[in-house]
Amino acid sequence: MSFLTIFSAPKPFTNPHIAAIQRNAIQSWLYLGTHFRPEVDVFLVGEEEGMREVACEYSVPLLANVRRNESGTPLVSSIFDLARQASDSPYLAYVNGDILLLPDILRATRQIAEAMTKQRGRHFLLIGQRWDLDVRELADDSLLDFSPGWVDHLQSMARSKGQLHAPAGSDYFVFPRSAFEEMPDFAIGRAGWDNWMIYHARQRGWPVIDGTPSLMVIHQSHDYSHLPGGRPHYDLAESQHNMQMGGGLKHMYMVLDADRQLQHGKIVPPRFTWLRFIRSIEIKLMPESGELRGLRGELTRRLRKLRRKLGKES
Repeated sequence: MSFLTIFSAPKPFTNPHIAAIQRNAIQSWLYLGTHFRPEVDVFLVGEEEGMREVACEYSVPLLANVRRNESGTPLVSSIFDLARQASDSPYLAYVNGDILLLPDILRATRQIAEAMTKQRGRHFLLIGQRWDLDVRELADDSLLDFSPGWVDHLQSMARSKGQLHAPAGSDYFVFPRSAFEEMPDFAIGRAGWDNWMIYHARQRGWPVIDGTPSLMVIHQSHDYSHLPGGRPHYDLAESQHNMQMGGGLKHMYMVLDADRQLQHGKIVPPRFTWLRFIRSIEIKLMPESGELRGLRGELTRRLRKLRRKLGKES
C-alpha cells in the first residue's frame, strides 16, 4: 500500500507548450513514485486528447471514465471519486496538471500525518502558495531535464527567475482519503471549486495548513489558449456556476484563510501579518453574491496594493 496517491486531470495535450509543461509535471510526480517506492502512486484522470498516449508513454494508470457536465467539462467530484476508488493510500493529493512537485511534499505530508495522529485528529487540508516560473527561459522546447541534480537546479531557478504567487490561488490539495467524499459537481479547470475546498475544511473544523514556509511547489506559466475564447477561467460561465454551487462569494476562501502553517516540521498558528488581518475582516464583510470576475479583480488589486505597502508575504 502506498502512503500518498497523486492524481490530476490534465488539459488536452494539443497545445505544444501545454503538452510540454504537463509532461514536465508528470515526470516530477513520477520521480517521487520511483525514488520513494512504494510511498507514492500517480494516476491521470480523464480522456482528453493525447492523454491516453502520454499515460502509455510514462506507464501511468489512466482513469478515463470521468463524468462531465453538459458542456463536456469533467466534474471534480467524479475525478476525486475515481482516484479514491483506484487507490488504497491513506492520503491523496490532487495537483493541477502544470504543477511541479518536489520531494518536500512527501516529507510535509508525513510530518502532518504524524502530528495529526498524536492530536487524535483525522482530517486536514494542506495547501500553499506556488512559485511561478516560465520554463521557456530554461529550455527552448519547454521540456525540462530530469537528470540527477534536477531538484536543486529547479529550486535555484525558481528563486532566481521565478516569483512567489500572491496567496490567492490554490494548485494542490493534500488530504486524508476519507475527506471530501461528498462535494458539489464543480467543473474542473474553472474558478471556485478550489476556494470551496478551503471553505469546506474550515467550516468542518479541519486544520487548513499553509505549507508555503516549508514547501516549494512550482507552477509553469502558460496562457489561456486552451480555454474557450482564450479567456481566463474567471470570465467563464462555468466559473460563475461553480461559485454559485459553492455558496457564493463569502465561501470563496484562499490560502490567506488557512488557520495553520507548517514551519520546521511543526503545525503552528500562522504568524500575524497585516495582510492576513485585513483579509480576515474582508471575508466577514464579503457580500453573499456577486460576480466572481469582479471579486477576483478587486481582491487582486487589494492584494497587490497591500503587498507593496507591507512587503513580501512570507
